[in-house]
Amino acid sequence: MAKNRGHETKCSIGIPNGLLLLFAMGLICCLTAVSVANAQTYPARPIKILVPYAAGGSVDFVARVVAQGLSQTLGQAVIVENRPGGATNIAADAVAKAEPDGYTLFAASRANAVNTALGKGASANIQKDFEQIGLLAEIPNLLVVSPALGVKNVDELVALAKAQPGRLTFASAGSAGSTHLAGELFANRMGINIVHVPYRGGSPAAVDLMSGQVSMYFATMPSVMSYVRAGKLQGLAVTSLNRSKTEPQYPSLDELGLKGFRETSWVGLVAPAGTPVAIISTLSAAVIKVLAQTETRAQLNSQGAEVLGGSPQDFVNFLASDIANTADIIKKAKIVVE
Repeated sequence: MAKNRGHETKCSIGIPNGLLLLFAMGLICCLTAVSVANAQTYPARPIKILVPYAAGGSVDFVARVVAQGLSQTLGQAVIVENRPGGATNIAADAVAKAEPDGYTLFAASRANAVNTALGKGASANIQKDFEQIGLLAEIPNLLVVSPALGVKNVDELVALAKAQPGRLTFASAGSAGSTHLAGELFANRMGINIVHVPYRGGSPAAVDLMSGQVSMYFATMPSVMSYVRAGKLQGLAVTSLNRSKTEPQYPSLDELGLKGFRETSWVGLVAPAGTPVAIISTLSAAVIKVLAQTETRAQLNSQGAEVLGGSPQDFVNFLASDIANTADIIKKAKIVVE
């Protein structure tokens, strides 16, 4: 019978289990130390923000204004790279698959919430595949009509729609986008029958509205204000909860009785899932600081964008509510996007 000498048992390759445990614990400590050190020295090189649209649009504009402020705050260059296509999925997928080290970020927008609400056509899920850093800004839609329609306010527009059910039309810059969902929500809340006419972009929609080919359009505010100021379009109300700081003459639909009506384009900053909490905290604090600056607010307001801000958790909560509300609009309007 073999004697038990009281020595440690050994694994098959002859290394005491106690030593293996110490080695594993040491490795974990080293990896943790490296992670902490990386977070403490972050950022040590330029940061890239991918924008899923071409240069010049609202999301690109907001991202560039914030990127400029972040460069100054973080002490490293923050570069905006435009990678349009695939209904925002090309850029979103690239960031979702990037190393979660805080150096590749994504300018998320309303379209990503819509993709998630639709439940298909998006390989990257805005809630599951990213860490939320912070909301940046929202761009209200402005309900505009052609002066030829002969209405001066929302009440007159609704009365006309009820008198001619199915005769009035509303344009959008594309199916399932904010300009489309705003029209569907408005029709549902007002109990009117208006027909959706989708366009490939906001410019052709505005042109046809001015010529009387369509009756109304919930346009992003920056895209139509020049036409409104020139008297070619009539502005009636904004779709944000409050009046626009830059165009306060227009009441909000919430103010006019449609309580809680909010259908805007928004922009937020996210990182790949798994990005260390310390890095997310650093980025969040920097975003909050940038958005609090008078210069940043003035730049954003100049294009009709309203500062949002808030913590990462605020963004998480906002997304959950926005996606749920979007899914409800899509279901009621029976919207299907191929």
